[in-house]
Formats: sequence, C-alpha cells, structure tokens
Amino acid sequence: MLPIWFVPFMWLILVGLGALSTVDKLIKKTNLALVIGTHSWREQFMEAITVSAGDEEEEDDGRDERLPSCFDYVMHFLTVFWKVLFAFVPPTEYWNGWACFFVCITIVGMLTAVIGDLASHFGCTVGLKDSVTAVVFVALGTSIPDTFASKVAATQDQYADACIGNVTGSNAVNVFLGIGVAWSVAAIYWAIQGENFEVKTGTLAFSVTLFTIFAFINISVLLYRRRPHIGGELGGSRLSKTLTAILFIGLWFLYILFSSLEAYCHIKGF
Repeated sequence: MLPIWFVPFMWLILVGLGALSTVDKLIKKTNLALVIGTHSWREQFMEAITVSAGDEEEEDDGRDERLPSCFDYVMHFLTVFWKVLFAFVPPTEYWNGWACFFVCITIVGMLTAVIGDLASHFGCTVGLKDSVTAVVFVALGTSIPDTFASKVAATQDQYADACIGNVTGSNAVNVFLGIGVAWSVAAIYWAIQGENFEVKTGTLAFSVTLFTIFAFINISVLLYRRRPHIGGELGGSRLSKTLTAILFIGLWFLYILFSSLEAYCHIKGF
C-alpha cells in the first residue's frame, strides 16, 4: 500500500509536467522577446483577461488563427487570478526594465513565504513531518520557476551556458544568501530578546550529506559529458541525453525517498 505522502507528491509531479508542456507550446508559438516584453499596463491587462488558443499543431501560412477550445477556456479561468495579479507588474518599458525586475522580485518573495506556510499547513493536515514537507513540496514549489528559466535558456541559447549557470547560481543564492540572511535576522531578533538563537539539526545532517553526494555525481556526469564525442553537457545523441535525464531525475527521486525514510526512522541517519 502506498504511503499517504506519495499521492500528493505524484499529483505535484503531474501538475509540473503539465505546466512544462504549456511552456513548450508557448515557446514554439511566440518569439521570446514578445513574451517577456510589454509596453503598457493596458496591454498586460488585455492579455490577462483574453482567452488565447493553444497551438496543438503548427499553423500554415495564410490560415486563420484557431479559436480557443473548451480546454483553453477551462485553463484560462483556472489561471486568470494569477494572470490579473501579475498584470499589475510594471511593463518592461518603464525604467529600462528595472521597475519590472524589483516588483517581480518582491512578489516572488511574498509568494514564496505564502507557499512555505501553505506547505507547512498541508503537511500538518495529512500527517507529514516538516522535514519531508520541506524537501518535497516547499523545495519543488520554489524551484519550479528555476526549472522553467533553465528550460527557456536551454532552448534559446546556442550553447545553453545560461541554463547551467542558472542552476548553479540559484542554488548558490538559496544556500549562501537564503540561509545566511534568514539565520542572521533570527539571530539578531533573539539577541534583542536576550536569548540565544539555537537550531536543532534534526535530519539536516543526513539530508545535506545525501544532497552533496548526489550533487557530486551530477557535476561529475556534466564534466564527463563535455568530451567532444558526446556532444556537450546538454547535447549529443538522443540516447545519451535520455540516459542523462533519467539519471538526474532518478537521483532526485532517490534523494526524496531516502530523506523521507530517514525522517520516519525506517533507515538510520547520523
């Protein structure tokens, strides 16, 4: 019998794959510069409330644009709240894009805080430990934007350098800036209160060690794939790309599996 945490976990995987498929269709249909570039708030709100048709197949020249299907209307009404919400972001024409950048960073930070609280409440509701909720739902929810950004970089950049750089850079921000700032604020707060700031390790040592081992394997594979006969970190034959993708995704599943088993004391940590 499957554990209770496995059902919502697989549901999130299916939602992520569906969203990734939507991104693929968007990239195929529209030039990337037109997707990220806007000139006015009116244009953004018009795009947010307009139901657009998906591109299930390439449209021939001279053929009328396909009308939205029933599925397009359903997806529009499911996502219209987020479309309208992000339509308030300043257009990229303002301040050479800096206004859009700072507002987006602020909104992403607020949404991340909300996602963390929702994940904690969800884990409490279904009986998951906080450590399992963190490595599965919080990590997945906060990393999906990086995944999409890497996907776009890999398809748009000739050598996909931005894709690899985004992966390492985003993790560096999470580890050094994310932990450093959060713990510094907590330490200052409790120092003002006259108390010591202490954090119990819990399953952190096992989780970090496991992540370090798998990260070392990933980096080693990327370095090996730089050989000319393979075709580069993200290039090469279809077989090599498929095997590499299966390996990386499999390591992620193993990380979640072992971390969950250790959290529930099915295997011994340290």
